Amino acid sequence: MKDKEFSVLRKKLKKTQKQMAQLLGTSIKAIHSYEQGWRSIPVHVERQLYFLLTRKLCGKTDVTPCWIVRSCPQEQREQCPAWEFSTGDLCWFINGTICDGTVHESWKEKMKLCHTCDVFKTILSKIDHE
Repeated sequence: MKDKEFSVLRKKLKKTQKQMAQLLGTSIKAIHSYEQGWRSIPVHVERQLYFLLTRKLCGKTDVTPCWIVRSCPQEQREQCPAWEFSTGDLCWFINGTICDGTVHESWKEKMKLCHTCDVFKTILSKIDHE
């Protein structure tokens, strides 16, 4: 996630830098540094920000579960944490999901795939239109 994107998403949540710092469990100085590009945005901060946005702007019922969108075979579904925990709208949030038949080693690798996936792109489009 880039600094400008972080700032835009914070504003979509209608939060000040201070409020965002409280929500993310970090300092206001860290938030300022992310938005100025002085510090890279940590994985856990990016993840939490997307989570907050989806809960506020999308609603759980607005997204078709990933296993339906991606037509995952039953045996793959049964091994996937998104299926196990009935979180097909949060597949992008959960580590260890089996997308394209593999579990991704890192958040960065996983998000690269998520940004090309119809499930996550649907969520992003809803965020973009707010």
